[in-house]
Amino acid sequence: MRLRCRGVSLVELMIAMVLGLLVGAGIVAVFASTSNSRRAQEQLARLQEDGRFAITQIKNDLVMAGAQYCTGTGGSARASAAGPYLDELRAPTVYASDPGVLMSALSDVTTPWGGAYPSAPSEPYSVPSFLAMRGYDCTASACTPVDPSNKRNPSGFSIPAMGKAESSRVIGASVLTVRYLNPAGGWIIAQDGGAKGSTLSTHADGSLSIRMNPLNGEVAVKDMSKDASLMMLADCSSAQIFAVSGMGSNELASTGNNFAQPHLLQNMAAPKLFSVGRDVQTVTYYLRVVDNGDGEGHKTGALVRRVNGGKVTNEEIARGVERLDFRYGVQQPDGTVRYYSAEQVDSGTRTDCPAVPLPIHGSNDRGCLWRSVSLIEIDLLMDGQMPLYSLMPDELAYSYAADGIFTPAAPTAAGRKVTPLQQGFPLPMLRREFTAVVAVRNANP
Repeated sequence: MRLRCRGVSLVELMIAMVLGLLVGAGIVAVFASTSNSRRAQEQLARLQEDGRFAITQIKNDLVMAGAQYCTGTGGSARASAAGPYLDELRAPTVYASDPGVLMSALSDVTTPWGGAYPSAPSEPYSVPSFLAMRGYDCTASACTPVDPSNKRNPSGFSIPAMGKAESSRVIGASVLTVRYLNPAGGWIIAQDGGAKGSTLSTHADGSLSIRMNPLNGEVAVKDMSKDASLMMLADCSSAQIFAVSGMGSNELASTGNNFAQPHLLQNMAAPKLFSVGRDVQTVTYYLRVVDNGDGEGHKTGALVRRVNGGKVTNEEIARGVERLDFRYGVQQPDGTVRYYSAEQVDSGTRTDCPAVPLPIHGSNDRGCLWRSVSLIEIDLLMDGQMPLYSLMPDELAYSYAADGIFTPAAPTAAGRKVTPLQQGFPLPMLRREFTAVVAVRNANP
């Protein structure tokens, strides 16, 4: 018997293959679309989380700007020219006679004595306002009032200059330095013959000595030997900064290197002694260029929090930070607040500010408005760090208030002060703006 073999024809086979390819292509397209959507959603979620964390960290420091020990008022309030009553300035008195001692005890100082700023003092003076805070607004090519990098400015400090290379400072990102007294630092001063804490004594020549007796949790005497020989004696109404001898020993003395001897005030409220170099926290925020880790050499920005010139910490807070800008709300004599750039704040002089208790002789008090900053507006631009080449033009668009762009626009839109391409960052990434307004609780108008 002859058997007949049945099968598919060549035409049928080709039709089946085409249908299979169409179905397979559809599955691949759906999978790719789903994968791209998933990656975009994951990137957006991480971007949102990192942005909120970065803003919160900055706010925690800015709200403390200018904080002193236990001082909630500058004394009796006086009527201003416009009517509202304002406290007097709360400014520690400096008795140290070496003009460089105070500057060297602090970190990240870009304002030397002389020039447009006060000349070196020759008598006791109030801590200048420009040492409370100083900001730097940066464009794609320069920073004002000065470039804080020591590679661009002889008075700058050791943060990198702007550039596209890894470890450079991100092009067009602003920098801000604030200072406040660490409330957990210092040494408690025993009163009324108490045995717990360090003790103060005055001598016939008016000098002051401090018998160090650190309590649990306070810095040990042996660990003070490398500190700058500049101390602050403060209570809840005043503060005095003076040079001492005997650092690293159990007995400190205010002899030598002072214009006059500090005053041991009667009935001091909860007095403490602080090391200016250790306990005055200098916190600087800037952006540093880092590798994004995709293996293709792409870069992104990292928010860096630098404390006391990096001696305490110089840590990355968050990655994917592409822009950082600040605006400063300065309290006016009539109680209103006006927003200024860093250059405008820095240009303020005695005619714009209340007088300090002990002005420096011959000074116009340039930079005095830094102490009057009561609000700080933060603008932060986060990117997704990893390029997503499937993003559509409308997904690449973003707003950024510091550029004056309040509706989403392309990364290269006209009007941007600096673009990702100028910074050396890839374009196809998600970008979102984060903003916050911080009330400086220790504003000292």
